Amino acid sequence: MKEKVVNKTLNFLLKNGNYSKSDREKLKYGIEGIYLTITKCIIIFLLAFLLRMFKEEILLLLCFNILRFTGFGFHADSSLKCLIFSTILFILIPYVFININIDFPVIILLDILGIIYLSIYAPSDTVKRPLPNKKKRIIRKLCTIINSSLFLIISFFTSKDISIILMLSIICECVMVSPITYKIFKMPYRNYLKMKEVAK
Repeated sequence: MKEKVVNKTLNFLLKNGNYSKSDREKLKYGIEGIYLTITKCIIIFLLAFLLRMFKEEILLLLCFNILRFTGFGFHADSSLKCLIFSTILFILIPYVFININIDFPVIILLDILGIIYLSIYAPSDTVKRPLPNKKKRIIRKLCTIINSSLFLIISFFTSKDISIILMLSIICECVMVSPITYKIFKMPYRNYLKMKEVAK
């Protein structure tokens, strides 16, 4: 199904433009990425709707992507692995946390531990997107720490339900940047070390 949709879309675009071989490969990669993102989101949101946590899911993904934007993190090497991993991380774990009684001090403690973890391991790159620029890595680390710290501060001034979602977004990003996650999926970690270090 995926190949059929991707190839039809690619052929349509190629008919309406002049592309080099390199451009065609980039275009196909981009179309595949969009297709996988859309199909994954449909499944994730459908499950969230069935479990009556649709609003919470939207807020979780929004907050998570704020951290993900600067913290980067793990990417599965297949669409099936990505779907299974995303379902566990963004549906199963949130469902458990949302439906159990968590004291507010515990939420704050997990926030703090998460921020410390992110300060150690974020940003975490991938093979396709290494981060050889040392200055940019430092900036991304600081931005990730600042954003997650803002989530902690907001938790003191909002409802407990939203505090849990903010906490979950931090936990999800911790999982994404963790070397343990990379090891479980047998993916290379700290890929920038294989490249020449760039200071600027």
